[in-house]
Amino acid sequence: MACDPVERWGKADKPAASKPKPAKVTSTKAKETTHALAEQAAPDIPNDEPLSDAAAGFAKEQLKSFIEHIDRLEEEKKTIAEDIKDVFAEAKGTGFDVKALRAILKMRREDADRRAEHEAIVDIYMRALGMIPFENLPLGQSMGGR
Repeated sequence: MACDPVERWGKADKPAASKPKPAKVTSTKAKETTHALAEQAAPDIPNDEPLSDAAAGFAKEQLKSFIEHIDRLEEEKKTIAEDIKDVFAEAKGTGFDVKALRAILKMRREDADRRAEHEAIVDIYMRALGMIPFENLPLGQSMGGR
């Protein structure tokens, strides 16, 4: 159902409905990005002027284009997800542990420093719980397991 732009944005003699308040943004970079995107997406439309048919048509076509593009990408994403599932099934069929493959893929995507930090924390926790024998630790190895 088509919406009349004059009804949507208000007539010249009536002020248009007030704009909804944006979500609260905390970081400076996020604020700058939000502000820049808001100005690109919705340039100030005077409240006392109706939206022109040309502007409404342009916005409609632009919106339709975005929706169709996202739709195509979602379809591609679905196809790729199915391909990945097939590769995991093939790997499992040849004897590889799929859980281990997923863990390796996750580790490869992580930042090396963050991964090392995480592994160090896990190591500390395991030592604290007695899950790693002293002789298997670097200090224990240097002392000859004393």
